[in-house]
Amino acid sequence: MRTRTKYILFVSILHLTALLLTYFIFNGNKLLFLAAEVVILVSAGLSYQFFKQLVRPLMMLSQGAEAMKDRDFTVKLVPSGNYEVDQLIYIYNQMMDELRTERTRHEQQHLFLEKLIQTSPTGIIILDFDDNVQQVNPKALELLEMEPSAILLKSIQELSHPVLDQVKLLDSGKSITHTFNGAVTYKLQKSHFVDRGFPRHFIMIEELTAEILAAEKKAYGKVIRMMAHEVNNSIGPVNSILASALSVRKIWSLPEHHALAHALQVAIDRNHNLNLFMRNFADLVRLPAPNKTCIDMNAMIIAVVQLMERKAVEKSIRFNYCSNGESFHLVADSQQMEQALINIVKNAMEAIEADGVISIELNRTTRILIISDNGKGISTEVSEQLFSPFFSTKRDGQGIGLTLVKEILMNHGFEFSLKQAETGLTVFTIRF
Repeated sequence: MRTRTKYILFVSILHLTALLLTYFIFNGNKLLFLAAEVVILVSAGLSYQFFKQLVRPLMMLSQGAEAMKDRDFTVKLVPSGNYEVDQLIYIYNQMMDELRTERTRHEQQHLFLEKLIQTSPTGIIILDFDDNVQQVNPKALELLEMEPSAILLKSIQELSHPVLDQVKLLDSGKSITHTFNGAVTYKLQKSHFVDRGFPRHFIMIEELTAEILAAEKKAYGKVIRMMAHEVNNSIGPVNSILASALSVRKIWSLPEHHALAHALQVAIDRNHNLNLFMRNFADLVRLPAPNKTCIDMNAMIIAVVQLMERKAVEKSIRFNYCSNGESFHLVADSQQMEQALINIVKNAMEAIEADGVISIELNRTTRILIISDNGKGISTEVSEQLFSPFFSTKRDGQGIGLTLVKEILMNHGFEFSLKQAETGLTVFTIRF
């Protein structure tokens, strides 16, 4: 029973009892009976005033409590005129103002955080208490190449993706840097925050490919320039001296000097080869910005196949490229893209060594070029270093072919990957 109901019942019973008692006690004296009735009426009036000053404000406070329960912080109470009650009302109104202000500030912070997450250049994945994906921002979807429906509300442990497989191995508060497909490098970080007293994890994915490529190029560029300077400074004078010595016919006309003359000529040829070797490295450092024009990729592939076909026939390697003659235009540097294709095909031929097939597929709808070979394949350890400068699996390899391909494609903004397919083929994919 509410306080208001109790109060009304108590006052009503009290005054009805007083009326009955005055009737029986002062029934014989009308004057005293009227006086008693006046006193009862005055008491009823005072009781009503007390009701307004005490019980009604309490009812108002109760309504305010209900509003707080419903999270309606716009309800404010009007002062009742009772000092004690008005103090409570003042505190209540002040509390409601603070709650309303705090809620507004919280909503603004929430909106700002949501905006920050959605526009962040870092991929962000937020998990719920059961490690199911609750939220994922556009950058994360772009980096993972996944649709929202393929990842949202699904357990992180059940999702199959090379990046997420690395995330599963991370403890909260830890981060790692990992290279995928030998081309793209991500920094993965896992952390948590407390929500309603329980921890919730979130994952940040940051692509470092451009930064690492720039740092690598700066480092090996300095080394190559220093090496080229020292080699050229030595080769020029040495070759000049050797050539001058060989030009003296009188010395080399004697039969016993023929072997020495041949050795000097071998030394000159070796120096020329060394000069060419250094020039290849220097070309990697001096690679200019792409001079982009509209090119026909179909015609370029045909030209590269014709160029490499003679050498491929010597190794019993066949090219499989079905061209229907339809053009495929894109904006790129013609010379650089041709050099990249030659390096990719040359790398595939070296992987096959002899008796194999190089298949080329150009999908005009998806704008994807796939070059695959049935060579010796790529191990997991090698795949992580394929595009690293100076790394080569060949005994006499310089390790700059795929590095040059990587820089050309990245300067054009084309996505690419080189990996071992489930079919056993080695597949180089370029997305224009």
